[in-house]
Amino acid sequence: MIKKIICFAATVFFILISARTEAQQKTYCNPINIDYGYTPIPNFAEQGKHRATADPVIVLYKDKYFLFSTNQWGYWWSNDMLNWKFIPRKFLKPDAHVYDELCAPAVAVLHDTMIVIGSTYTEAFPLWMSTNPTVDDWKYATDSFKVGAWDPAFLADDDDRLYIYFGSSNVYPTYGQEINRKTFQPIGERVPLLHLNDTIHGWERFGEYHDNTFLQPFIEGSWMTKYHNKYYLQYGAPGTEFSGYGDGVYVGDKPLGPFTYQKNNPFSYKPGGFTTGAGHGATYQDVNGNWWHVSTITINVKNNFERRIGIWPAGFDKDGVLFCNTAFGDYPHYLPAPSTQQGKNNDKKLNAPFQGGAFTGWMLLNYNKPVMVSSTYGNYEPNNAVDESIKTYWCAKTADMGEWIQSDFGAIDTVKAIQINYADQDADILGKSTTIYHQYKLYASSDGMTWQVIVDKSHNITDVPHDYVELAKPVLARYIKLENIHTADGKFAISGLRAFGIGNGDKPDTVKHFVALRGNSERRNCWLKWQLSNDAYAYNIYTGIAPDKLYTSIMVYNTNEYYFSAMERDMPYYFQIEAINENGVSARTQVIKVE
Repeated sequence: MIKKIICFAATVFFILISARTEAQQKTYCNPINIDYGYTPIPNFAEQGKHRATADPVIVLYKDKYFLFSTNQWGYWWSNDMLNWKFIPRKFLKPDAHVYDELCAPAVAVLHDTMIVIGSTYTEAFPLWMSTNPTVDDWKYATDSFKVGAWDPAFLADDDDRLYIYFGSSNVYPTYGQEINRKTFQPIGERVPLLHLNDTIHGWERFGEYHDNTFLQPFIEGSWMTKYHNKYYLQYGAPGTEFSGYGDGVYVGDKPLGPFTYQKNNPFSYKPGGFTTGAGHGATYQDVNGNWWHVSTITINVKNNFERRIGIWPAGFDKDGVLFCNTAFGDYPHYLPAPSTQQGKNNDKKLNAPFQGGAFTGWMLLNYNKPVMVSSTYGNYEPNNAVDESIKTYWCAKTADMGEWIQSDFGAIDTVKAIQINYADQDADILGKSTTIYHQYKLYASSDGMTWQVIVDKSHNITDVPHDYVELAKPVLARYIKLENIHTADGKFAISGLRAFGIGNGDKPDTVKHFVALRGNSERRNCWLKWQLSNDAYAYNIYTGIAPDKLYTSIMVYNTNEYYFSAMERDMPYYFQIEAINENGVSARTQVIKVE
């Protein structure tokens, strides 16, 4: 009987394989798959040369998306938020003599013109402009921008007035200033706008768990969004190295304030999961008016500034509260639909991230499952590739053709997408390289003996460090095998070989005995505890300032407790939890309240 079942599954498997056709992907997965440059700063690479960028900005210009970020020697543009074309470009003057090429850039669209500037403390930094940014076609808006702003952001207001917001410090505040639209020089004095207050706002405390209070937290990464005549001044805190790096927001009636702290903060926050961190970002609309937030993902292994980029669904609720949905934030999500004139810039046609939203529902099939490999270098063990931490990785002894890694799901599941996250081991690049590439083949099998190619990138000539492939047709398989053909640089190393789809069993039951304990001695913290589920590998905790505003989510793996340290000192909080396995998600528990 067992042999008949295996034979039937294998037959279905090969029928599905043979029916595969190429199709345009409708989904993406964080970290986004762009050709991240390597750090250009030698002393940042002393523990190993590595890819690094952060502080992203995405703007929509003539129905195309433009992405700028730190130290990339250029920028990207895209028609669909999936396929990004890199445009090489150095924006600093040749005599600048610094490594920080366009660090933490500010970008704005002024009618038919895009303007760009990076961070600087000098007054001789150029502000650039272009009406044709899909190619390297830029000129000075002014060759000396007198503001001298670090971590800047622009607001082009509806009345044609222009403002800049800036600051990156654990001493000084965020500032704002008006800019003359004709001369691009400052009007009047800069205005202090925001300070951190970590004695009240728990998430603003410095440290990996908001507990390293030997150092004052940093306020940085300004961004301004205008929505329904309100001004949403966003900022990053408490430090880019930490999983709790997030974005908060203050709201005002005027572009230079005064501003009031939004109670739902941080609005962008992702301290758990394969990727962590969601700070220093930008909020933008897609071609249909749906809101998104792009922000920094932290790795922080080879250097504090080893980072990536993530894109999350976002929006404003009926009360004007800005939120960002990072639930399942590193699982497959749907891309924006193509532009429709009916939906474009229509505030009624928005994502509903908390009622189903952009998450596909495809689950991770191989968390902590058995792994086999061709070889292992040092202590970079095979199961590091399936432990759901981007900080750890398996590494083969070489980068030779034929090195491989194989993952066993333990059962025949329906595979819908694969993400291959390369790690940096023995890389030898400083700065941006546009000539490196990855090549590989990905196989699937239902029995571990008969294999079929499901992804063939043996002729790929692009750099895909976080390659995500949505299969044109689902595949029934128990095993997947990644075989190296060519590695971009260094040894063949994988921080995450992640298979997504639907398992063949039951969803987990609702979590039992969920409690939240908040003491009086430290009201910014809460200890969450629940009964460990035998049928779950992970949990999503949801929390917020009201039962209908549980906008913060935290994914935790293989544990039954979490110490939540990002609370407002003087406010009640509400919590729910759900269990996760290969087959789906449980019903959430009842909402519980802590005073």
